[in-house]
Amino acid sequence: MKHFLCALSVIMVGFVLNANAQDRKPLETLKEWRGDNPNEVLSKDAPKFVANSKDLEKLWKAWDIKEKIPKVDFAKEIILIATTRGSRLNLKATLDEKGDLQLLGIATRDLGPGFRYVIISVNKTGIKTIEGKAITAEN
Repeated sequence: MKHFLCALSVIMVGFVLNANAQDRKPLETLKEWRGDNPNEVLSKDAPKFVANSKDLEKLWKAWDIKEKIPKVDFAKEIILIATTRGSRLNLKATLDEKGDLQLLGIATRDLGPGFRYVIISVNKTGIKTIEGKAITAEN
């Protein structure tokens, strides 16, 4: 009986997760920047998103990103960010019917010095919150 209940629990959790995933639509990545930084401490306070050019410039300089700071139309786009100590990282975003954006960062488990980052821009249309947090130009 105990094994049956465990199996049933796993099936029900899988069903709920699958149902939630089906309610979300993937967002297209418009632009992407990848890199690494030897100073792991800088990743500790990494934002999940940037909604204005001032904060993007601040992040670019703090992480010493060698590429030119991109021109982003924040009226139409939002920047999403993920970091890892693993060697590889991918970032995807999904949007539910209520306008809540969820980030999905998938990283390898092999830890190395410093950190790796992925920064993407997505179309802002329909986004009201990011992981339940309201977005404003000050974020």
